[in-house]
Amino acid sequence: MGIITTLVGGIAAVLTTFSFLPQFIRLLKTKEIRGLSLHTLLQLATGLFLWTVYGILRKDAVIILANSIAFAIMLSTIIIYFIIKSYKG
Repeated sequence: MGIITTLVGGIAAVLTTFSFLPQFIRLLKTKEIRGLSLHTLLQLATGLFLWTVYGILRKDAVIILANSIAFAIMLSTIIIYFIIKSYKG
């Protein structure tokens, strides 16, 4: 793999891996779930999980690492979503 290909892939992996982090931080600070679509969160989490499985099957560390971190962020968001929802009724 060339240096340009590796660089582009690395930047893409970092950007997409942490793309939902600002929303997660906002959720922690504001405790506000209005505006979040549970369906979208679940769909994205499922896709990230499947990408992680795909990376494992291909033995591709970049795909595994990037998507497993993003999946952990999404799973944490979903858990906090339900915690906040249960308190707000």
